[in-house]
Amino acid sequence: MVFTLNKLKTIIDTSCHEVLVCIDGCQETEALVNDYDWVNWTIIKKSISASPARNILYKKAKGTIFIGLDDDAHPISNDFINSVSNCFNKDPNLGIIAFQEVRGLYESDKAALQSSKQLKSHYTTDFVGCGFAIKKKVYDQTNGFPVWMDIYQEESAVAIEVLNLGYTILYQPEIKVNHRIDVDLRKKRGRNYYRFQRQLKNSINFYIVYYKAPLKKIVKVLWHNFMKYALKDWKYFRCYFTAVFKTILGLPKVLKYRKPVNLETIKRKTNLQGLRY
Repeated sequence: MVFTLNKLKTIIDTSCHEVLVCIDGCQETEALVNDYDWVNWTIIKKSISASPARNILYKKAKGTIFIGLDDDAHPISNDFINSVSNCFNKDPNLGIIAFQEVRGLYESDKAALQSSKQLKSHYTTDFVGCGFAIKKKVYDQTNGFPVWMDIYQEESAVAIEVLNLGYTILYQPEIKVNHRIDVDLRKKRGRNYYRFQRQLKNSINFYIVYYKAPLKKIVKVLWHNFMKYALKDWKYFRCYFTAVFKTILGLPKVLKYRKPVNLETIKRKTNLQGLRY
């Protein structure tokens, strides 16, 4: 967090740009508040998880463009803010810009840029939370980051609502952020049971909320995860059925938010090129 804030301080003009940070039940981060008085802090004493916390935070933002970053991600491309503004100015129908995520720990931004990929921009279906931009007027037309999800795949909920409104999502790889994660350490740790359980539950709920006829999609995601993961690993097996049980238990709450998108949106989503992670 400290690294990200210090980087942002060198990029932004605090007289016209605001920085909002939500502390979701982390006492360690609360110690930073007094040292960064130019930041608009939102402090939640007891964690409510990523998506509900973002829902609260984004309601407080005042700018015409929201730029979303994780606490361990920072911009590394030149003229970052102007690049974002120019993209939106060129295309009035553009709702979201997905940035190129450069994963890893680097000695400098220059080294991170050298590890980035030379890719072409294209319209896509999704974005990642560690680096994106969305117009305020577009975000305000959606339900925002879903309070019926905890963490993982909340971006997909916002994305499909934006597409259903008729806006586009552009993957613009020239706008880059360094997501400062230890890639080698993640590989050594191997299986991520925590992520698996939550992604499975959220995937099922995603189809329940946004698809008019979700059964086929739900069966497919259940079958895929059972065969690929649960059948081959006892911990995955346990996480699989825990996810299914929690999904059933939380179904009455999720059904309150059910609002299927248009069939044309699903077809459009299917035909678009997927996001390059």
